[in-house]
Amino acid sequence: MMILEKYWSNCNLYVVETGICNGRMRKAYLKEWKDSEHRKPLILQGARQVGKTWSILEFGRTHYENVAYFNFETNPKLNETFEENISPDYLIPILSHIAGQTIVREKTLIVFDEVQLCERALTSLKYFCEDAPGYHIIVAGSLLGVAVNRARFSFPVGKVDMKTLYPMDMEEFLLACGEAALVEQIKNCFETDTPLPAALHDRAMQLYRQYLIVGGMPECVMQFADTKDYILVRHTQDTILAGYLNDMSKYNNLNEIKKTRLVYDSITVQLSKKNTRFQYKLIKKGGRASELENAIEWLCLSGIVSQVYKVEQSRKPLENYRDIDAFKIYVSDLGLLCAKKTWRQTIFSTWSMRLTILRAVWLKTMSTSSYP
Repeated sequence: MMILEKYWSNCNLYVVETGICNGRMRKAYLKEWKDSEHRKPLILQGARQVGKTWSILEFGRTHYENVAYFNFETNPKLNETFEENISPDYLIPILSHIAGQTIVREKTLIVFDEVQLCERALTSLKYFCEDAPGYHIIVAGSLLGVAVNRARFSFPVGKVDMKTLYPMDMEEFLLACGEAALVEQIKNCFETDTPLPAALHDRAMQLYRQYLIVGGMPECVMQFADTKDYILVRHTQDTILAGYLNDMSKYNNLNEIKKTRLVYDSITVQLSKKNTRFQYKLIKKGGRASELENAIEWLCLSGIVSQVYKVEQSRKPLENYRDIDAFKIYVSDLGLLCAKKTWRQTIFSTWSMRLTILRAVWLKTMSTSSYP
């Protein structure tokens, strides 16, 4: 179940869904999943380029004897295998042959990547859970949220575990930049309620501003850590944004493509204004919820954006008090938000831009927090 938390923005209370982002949280969760007596096939979802495949393969390399990896995008013939039969007894020998290695219960991690391209593979997870629970399976896909809203095949409700991955947070950014000592110093100061020394504070603020521009997409962070080249990072961010636009055309209903792009292009415009809520009329003249809500849902399900609702009372469960007509929409990654708006470090010179970024930081912090 998603955890619901809250944060304040212009004295309005909003509901935020949370998941996992940093490397230690990912590893801890996957280890807990592996060791669980009630383990089910795991669906790992999230936007493109957030590190789903790398996290899974790295976990498999360090915690299993071997990994059987299957990518439905690079090997479309896999679909034919699942069209024939989705019984585990039928699939395992064939998948072992395709992978060129023996798949062994408890010792092999089976990975289905870009599984949104094969709905039968998603459906097969039900039978792996019921008939062959000894096989450890993790599936990933950039548009799984969209894929599960299909009509042809039933989703394996109650037969899978699900988790959402988000871009890297500030702590992971600092670690990637070789600032582990600074991370520990910040934690110590927080725990002891003491000020951070001035020199370390200035360094932390410098890195904080860098993080707001670079964001948390792993490829962008690694490039910046290696080169400190903002132009190279911006090129990578633009490539990711272009990939999102391609997804809107490739995996969307033909009638919704134009509407989805209109909503997507409107996000940064609306964040730049002093609106207390997302306004349909700013997307197009005469725009209405009934016309554009499906486009917003597609963007949210794909992980490209986050929709944050205002709540009318500060009482739990917050979701019961949300105002479905009052919400804001944010791009899922801070760096992509800046790249989409072609913002540079000069954005910090104006209060309105700082406030927009601060709201995005609040959302990022709450959505990637984990509580016991």
